Amino acid sequence: MRDTKVVVIGAASASFGPGVLLDAVHCAALRGSTLVLVDLNAERLDVITRLAQRLNDETGAGLVIESTTERCQALPGAEFVITAIAVKRNELWRLDYEIPLKYGFKQVLGENGGPGGLFHTLRNVPLMLDIAYDMEELCPGAWLLNYTNPESRICLAIDRATSIKAVGLCHGIFMGYGTISHITGVPVEDLAIQAAGLNHFLWMTAVRRKSTGEDLYSLVRTRVEELPPDYLPLSVGLCRRFGLFPFPSDDHVGEYLGFAWQSCLHHGYDFAAAERRNREAWEHIARMAAGVDPVDAYVRDTSGESAFAIVSAMLTGEIFHAPAVNIRNNGCIPNLPADAVVEVPALVDANGIHGTCVGDLPDPIAAFCRTQLAIQSLAVGAAIFGSRTAALQALLLDPVVTDMTAAEACLDELLRLQAEYLPRFSC
Repeated sequence: MRDTKVVVIGAASASFGPGVLLDAVHCAALRGSTLVLVDLNAERLDVITRLAQRLNDETGAGLVIESTTERCQALPGAEFVITAIAVKRNELWRLDYEIPLKYGFKQVLGENGGPGGLFHTLRNVPLMLDIAYDMEELCPGAWLLNYTNPESRICLAIDRATSIKAVGLCHGIFMGYGTISHITGVPVEDLAIQAAGLNHFLWMTAVRRKSTGEDLYSLVRTRVEELPPDYLPLSVGLCRRFGLFPFPSDDHVGEYLGFAWQSCLHHGYDFAAAERRNREAWEHIARMAAGVDPVDAYVRDTSGESAFAIVSAMLTGEIFHAPAVNIRNNGCIPNLPADAVVEVPALVDANGIHGTCVGDLPDPIAAFCRTQLAIQSLAVGAAIFGSRTAALQALLLDPVVTDMTAAEACLDELLRLQAEYLPRFSC
């Protein structure tokens, strides 16, 4: 295999970093290649780098491991850049949720849709564009593989404002496989699911048994009628009324629907639980990096994410069937705008990522998606240009928002509270 260089930005994340390392050391196409870990937190970066070295040694992966807090030192010569970044993620997300609630806007999560989705966009799009601009200068031919939310909006901004080749990746499709396996009783490994739509708002357009080709959608629809009322009530209710099953989960799907709070069992992100899990995960990472905790059982598996399968396919030319990627539509879903970012299956090979044409979505579902695409377009424009007008219009179009005067007051309060992290709105 030829040597290559992969740069991971946001490597010291407790949830993202270890999975990336596992996938990198198990990627045969990267033997002898360079993996550069980048993070602004120098102390945590040192820990994750030591863990990377240990995993590299334990698996015999033969990677050259480097690390730096300065991404511009890492990017020259990179062929792949993998990103998962955020600034004060939980602290600012809590504001994204609590302030709109004060104005009567009942979000389910407030990360990818609703007022919270808008402010995640306003904060994270400029950060990701700065990375893309540096890539244009230092590694213009590299692929950007992004995990930063909101996926659709990040990818749309990069497509609009830069020349960088980018794809958004998410494990939501795999959550959908688990749900359908539970509903039908068919093992995950014997399912073949085609899904299309938007990130965190995917709709299963086909469900088959992989071993026989049998169409399982009639079974899905039959079993949906038999499920208890507390099992994914939002997703099940949508399937009953619109004919297709959405996923990855009620809390994510519910971000895009004004009525979701009425049936969704998830009301807000559990920040306390997330912080506890993050703390416990980081303690385990530190013990593994220090050689206290074993890694032998840990290294037997991979994260299940798609980034390094994509890297391998591009390096070797062996085709990888990606179940879901976020890319420019270009006709993959004909009844959605060609320049929108959609989530669809794709084939990956040495020539890049090729979205699959999945056909039209049913008209009512396409209408749901078109509303969100209009909101996303305005939100991205607001983030790129620092436009309060576009931000307000995105908010007023959102089905979660039900009061024009309250929307404007909510927008201005969040702009004021987060001004430090929204420099494009400073003038």
